[in-house]
Amino acid sequence: MRSASLLTAGLAAPVSWFPKLLAASDVAQPLGEFGYGDVTLASELHERQLSETHAVLMGLSEDSLLQPFRQIGGQPAPGVELGGWYKYDPNYDWHTFDAGFAPAATFGQWVSALARTYAITGDRKIRDKVLRLNRLYAEAISGDFYEKTRFPAYSYDKLVCGLIDSHQLAGDPDAYRILEHTTDTAVPHLPGKAIEHGKSWRPGTDESYTWDESYTMPENLFLAYQRGAGDRYRALGIQYLNDEYFDPLAEGQCAFAGRHAYSHVNALCSAMQTYLTLGNVKYLRAAQNGFDMLAAQSFATGGWGPDEILRAPNSDDVYASLTKTHSSFETPCGSYAHFKLTRYLLRVTRDSRYGDSMERVMYNTVLGAKPLQADGKTFYYSDYNFKGQKVYSNHSWPCCSGTLPQVAADYRINTYFRDSRGIYVNLYIPSTLRWTQENANPSLTQTGSYPFDSLVQFEVTASRPVEFGVNFRIPSWAEGASISVNGKRALEPVIPGHFATLRRRWKTGDRVEVDLKLTKRLEPIDAQHPNTVALLCGPLVLFAITEAAPVVSRQQLLSAKKIGEQKWQVETATARLNMLPFTAIWDEQYSTYLIVQ
Repeated sequence: MRSASLLTAGLAAPVSWFPKLLAASDVAQPLGEFGYGDVTLASELHERQLSETHAVLMGLSEDSLLQPFRQIGGQPAPGVELGGWYKYDPNYDWHTFDAGFAPAATFGQWVSALARTYAITGDRKIRDKVLRLNRLYAEAISGDFYEKTRFPAYSYDKLVCGLIDSHQLAGDPDAYRILEHTTDTAVPHLPGKAIEHGKSWRPGTDESYTWDESYTMPENLFLAYQRGAGDRYRALGIQYLNDEYFDPLAEGQCAFAGRHAYSHVNALCSAMQTYLTLGNVKYLRAAQNGFDMLAAQSFATGGWGPDEILRAPNSDDVYASLTKTHSSFETPCGSYAHFKLTRYLLRVTRDSRYGDSMERVMYNTVLGAKPLQADGKTFYYSDYNFKGQKVYSNHSWPCCSGTLPQVAADYRINTYFRDSRGIYVNLYIPSTLRWTQENANPSLTQTGSYPFDSLVQFEVTASRPVEFGVNFRIPSWAEGASISVNGKRALEPVIPGHFATLRRRWKTGDRVEVDLKLTKRLEPIDAQHPNTVALLCGPLVLFAITEAAPVVSRQQLLSAKKIGEQKWQVETATARLNMLPFTAIWDEQYSTYLIVQ
């Protein structure tokens, strides 16, 4: 069995399957991803989230995981029922939105997360579990499963993801055979084309059967094709393209209002994989325009979609949500889609603003999620109400229990990228990157307390001196940022909103310091309500810990003082107001936005 690093070596090189149409044009090839095993994180926050979610998945009984597949297929189904959304209930009442809502829908995501974690750790116990689950699943799956579930396309999509990750990251030699069996079983029960959320296509079923998400499938189908699963998956990817959604976006028309938030942002990832596979720039334009429209209706945290609904341009809906709902952002699922979309866009365009957006969502939403629990308790919504709190979902094992483990594994592949000339530093997370450059074996170790301190330090080691470029993302807010090499200020330009490039012959012991100047600023909820603002320091939103709306001015907020490692304080006319980042909040009531006088 090859090592995990060898299994992921294909991800470490610049992309070889980029369409010949674009490779031969003036369009630069996309940046390459590093493998999961190429990056070692040393951040307690990030590593704790991975270890907590992974422990839950490793602790789940295989009989319990297979039980819904077996029950629906009329097979013996031993084991303890997981309950919640994961269970199968033939008498489920869709009005309850409770236990039995989406039986086994997260199975493929959990297999994917296990495969990714194996690629990180090389732990044989993880690979053994992946292989056992895949084989048990192959014995249990039947057409009845797709016929009886509300979410045949959604479930198939996640199963494809789990199997292609099992093949590439865990070296499962049977994964593509099982994928073929899965596809043969699923296709007769899927719609023949992408069907929009809320549109009926299965006669004799209730409204809940219209919530399936066939329009998100092309992303993983194209990835299956790119990874060698066969031309069938390229054809299926094309078959399920949702041009009803992509065409107006490509023309700059907002097609968001009223659409389900997470799944339609996830669908933009399908647009990017369509571009990367077919070379059709229409889909790149759709994704770029879609991102811009999403950013225009996002909260200061980077989150979006209150009550899981995208909004019309320039509406008051996002502002109104501050008092009308506590379901502000579907956090693990939404962040997973957001990270993929910004990763794809950054790789293709090399535009640092996509990294800025990824960083904002990471620190202000999912990295502060309450941990997944062994009984299925899951953090679902971030709450941006004026009276916000962190709470678990009322439902066990909801969809966000599937994406959180994937998010926790993916911090590594979001942090660094590469091309033939060097590397790109996207996220500032304590970590070590190891790679090969011109037959040398350099590594780059990143340290510091960012985003709570402005200084990020890097140290190079190399088997021999070697020339390459290091491109550092300079956030758009980082006015006055600077870079020093071996104690001397670098002459290369450092421009906020761009990558700053250092190209030199590197040797062991070379040190770089990046000072990002954590500026404080106020961001209004929208242009129509300029006095409803959030306070940011660098990439962090600072949340007011308060049970009553404070009387506070702009200048008082901008004068907030750091009084601890992760705590700020604002002096108002009547009291001291404590401000915390999302990662430091547990049960306290907080307000994301304040109304300034």
